[in-house]
Amino acid sequence: MDQNTSVRLRAATAGDAEAMTRVFLASRAAELPYLPRVHSDEDTLAWITHVVLPGCRAWVAEGEEGELLGFASLDGDELDQLYLRPDILRRGVGTLLLERVKEASRGVLSLYTFQRNSAARAFYERHGFVAEAYDDGARNEENEPDVLYRWTAVG
Repeated sequence: MDQNTSVRLRAATAGDAEAMTRVFLASRAAELPYLPRVHSDEDTLAWITHVVLPGCRAWVAEGEEGELLGFASLDGDELDQLYLRPDILRRGVGTLLLERVKEASRGVLSLYTFQRNSAARAFYERHGFVAEAYDDGARNEENEPDVLYRWTAVG
């Protein structure tokens, strides 16, 4: 898949839960290998099925063959999730998903990412997010220090 390959964004449905779970697990394993596994694959699927999908506005990115490349979810003014398949990083898919979330927002967004996740931090900073607060990890179940970012639409 190259930068010009067509990617289709659409609202996520309950039928996407398994594919979203596979992307979530693969992304975290590849990009965040230092994180402890605090939930089983089955519990992660249940969380996406019963918490993320019904409780957030969520979108998926699909490739030409209909395969799920990534997803994002918006919970109020928080970018709650944005995960991509590890093999499609740096090809514009994350930017497409983030732009969709920004369009759906009220012009302000916040998000948390782990302080050690330098790739995610650089991505969000390139897209106008500003680090606002740093935490020692007590607020998340992985006990991993994180950072709060905020974005405000211009104009």
